[in-house]
Amino acid sequence: MDKKECLRRRKRLMDMIGSDSIAIIPTASVYIRNRDVEFPFRADSDFYYLTAYPEPEAVAVLIPDRAEGEFILFCRESDEEMETWHGRRAGLEGALEIYGADDAFPIEDMDDILPGLIEGHERIFYNMGSDQNFDQRVMAWVKQIRDKARTGVVAPDEFISLNHFLHDMRLYKSRLEIKLMRQAAKISARAHQRAMQSCKPGMHEYQIEAELLHEFIRNGARTAAYPSIVGSGANGCILHYTENQDEISEGDLLLIDAGAEYQGYASDITRTFPASGRFSTAQRQAYDLVLAAQLAAIEEVKPGNHWNDPHDAAVRVLTEGMVELGILKGDPEELIKDQDYTKYYMHRTGHWIGMDVHDVGDYKLDGEWRMLEPGMVLTVEPGLYLPAEMRGLPKKWWNIGIRIEDDVLVTKDGYEVLSKDAPKHADEIEELMANVV
Repeated sequence: MDKKECLRRRKRLMDMIGSDSIAIIPTASVYIRNRDVEFPFRADSDFYYLTAYPEPEAVAVLIPDRAEGEFILFCRESDEEMETWHGRRAGLEGALEIYGADDAFPIEDMDDILPGLIEGHERIFYNMGSDQNFDQRVMAWVKQIRDKARTGVVAPDEFISLNHFLHDMRLYKSRLEIKLMRQAAKISARAHQRAMQSCKPGMHEYQIEAELLHEFIRNGARTAAYPSIVGSGANGCILHYTENQDEISEGDLLLIDAGAEYQGYASDITRTFPASGRFSTAQRQAYDLVLAAQLAAIEEVKPGNHWNDPHDAAVRVLTEGMVELGILKGDPEELIKDQDYTKYYMHRTGHWIGMDVHDVGDYKLDGEWRMLEPGMVLTVEPGLYLPAEMRGLPKKWWNIGIRIEDDVLVTKDGYEVLSKDAPKHADEIEELMANVV
């Protein structure tokens, strides 16, 4: 992450919160996986957005107009013995030189130093409720200051959530962020291509997951943005299937929802393809319907349209198509009005994406769907899920689960599909799978 970019973000945030305020932003905690084994650490997105500091045990403090410096970082000190065991630390010097902090203090000294920094400020900007233990520490610091009120010390009398300010900032992606998201999508698209070309009936879902992860890591994306979904046959009808353990059978469709995280930014791509390399007639009909719905939804991604326009477009195409195919019976308008389509399409058509795969940002403002604006990035992901146990569903449709998902940037003139390199037209997919070296 560019140090100047983080500086611009901090300055903008401090301009919004104003003087007489202090903002406290802790990073994520380290969590135990089992016994003495930790989960891989990933910095809190809000914290990382403002600091680019990747290490655990860190807290950023922003104090607008502080003469001694506005950005203070509490972090781990350099420790030769600990670094021998667990890897290098930036230390206090690195916090200043590498990450642009104006002041840096040992994290162990925070309880002694931070109350003094809070004194004299009327408002604390802090996201209460994310970390109960840290919430208690913040309240203890404020109580400590209030206990000295008779000495003339000014204690904060207002707590304000940072989310309203910071999450709206994160919703609009900068040029650097868009560049990183393009790369995340490019890496993920390569992984989906690799999965298509690797897949053969008789393999297990986890073997395809391994191909995805291999492509992520070899291209510099050290982790997936979320647990990969690799669902064959009936498993493709389970929206958040992550077991990835079944054998892939001849005649199965394989639904893969997988995306890489690259330098803190997520990609989120879903593709569905035939394990054998060729769609059956029924599979092709259902697939082409979902693709038509997705293309119609993407066309609604443009400035001036609201958030729900892509969803409305997808629902209309899917409902009309399901009636034509005999999956639903009735008048499409009535089916849409009564939401009968949710029997086979039960989720929304997308979400914001950025540093988090389900990224921050309000979907409604003042009770109305938010208008799309340049710099926003969203997914467009209609689907169709036809499980065998569904009453009244003709057998030829059984266990067809299809979702097609792309990452789409709102531009000043319309949209850019960041994940365009992942094949999604049926003919493209069949051709790619046929041309395996």
